[in-house]
Amino acid sequence: MSASAGTGVFVLSLMSIPICYLFNSLIANSAQAFIFAGCSTVIILSIAHFMFKKKAPADPLFYDPHINTAHGHMISYWDGCVHYLMYLLMIAAITWGDSYRAIGLYWVGSFLMRAIVYILGSTVGKHGTEVNYFLLLHMLYISVSVWACFRIFSQPSTQEDELTKAEQKSILHRPLDLLFIIYLVPAFAFCVFRGLVVLDCSSTWCQEYTQQYEPYLKDPTAYPKVQMLVGMLYSGPYYIITLYGLMVPGCEWMPDLTLVHSGALAQAQFTHICASLHTRTPFSYRVPAGGQPVFLLVNILYALMPQALCYRCRTRPAFFLRPTLDKKTE
Repeated sequence: MSASAGTGVFVLSLMSIPICYLFNSLIANSAQAFIFAGCSTVIILSIAHFMFKKKAPADPLFYDPHINTAHGHMISYWDGCVHYLMYLLMIAAITWGDSYRAIGLYWVGSFLMRAIVYILGSTVGKHGTEVNYFLLLHMLYISVSVWACFRIFSQPSTQEDELTKAEQKSILHRPLDLLFIIYLVPAFAFCVFRGLVVLDCSSTWCQEYTQQYEPYLKDPTAYPKVQMLVGMLYSGPYYIITLYGLMVPGCEWMPDLTLVHSGALAQAQFTHICASLHTRTPFSYRVPAGGQPVFLLVNILYALMPQALCYRCRTRPAFFLRPTLDKKTE
């Protein structure tokens, strides 16, 4: 792709904002509307986010009821801002002939988390009876994006193939990695605990946690329930595998795995935190004022630590690379 072509894609994506604004200004029944739109499947993604001061029209052609939930609003923000930026970065890398594997793997994690939770939540939640051809049309975007995921995984790795003796120290001589190992244990417990909460665990701890800190886990839209189950079934095993990768040298899959997981957790936690506090969430399911400091502290740390671990693995990957001699022997 030439530089002029990459510039053309960027300019074209920006045109969606004034076009959508003009389109919404022609709708007499809406007071205010704000739309985010961006690139889709590495070229153009158009996401519409509606916020009304007056009651929105009931015509199903006007909007998808799943997007009109608090969770739907948050994934629209994420798609229109964060995913949009990732698409532009990948387009720039393709234009300049650089590798886009790193930003692509981060997008893969974010996209897969968003897609799994949105599709399953829309199907089994209170809006499950309202599934229509709009959601089925969304599957076309999912299908093309899954193809893009495989395309990104096929990109060659840019990691160096050297492993120095200094990087083969035991965990006791690597204080930063020891700190991450200490973090992984409570992180594993936390994701399993919240999974048990949404499965209606009768434990007093689970009930008190739900009432005082995260009543949103019981929201009938089912998005938070699916979110926690995905976290328990996928993030849980990830934490165990990562413990092994931080203690045993030569686990070459660690940098890529942390990229995918950090992208997934960033999307999941942003959506969960904001939806828990959003006005479109019924008041009884929002985080109580007294529990907000603990809720924000725990969930923000839970979102940031994977990013820090990913940064460590990407900037100092020598510990995770096997010696050249071992590769030749194989």
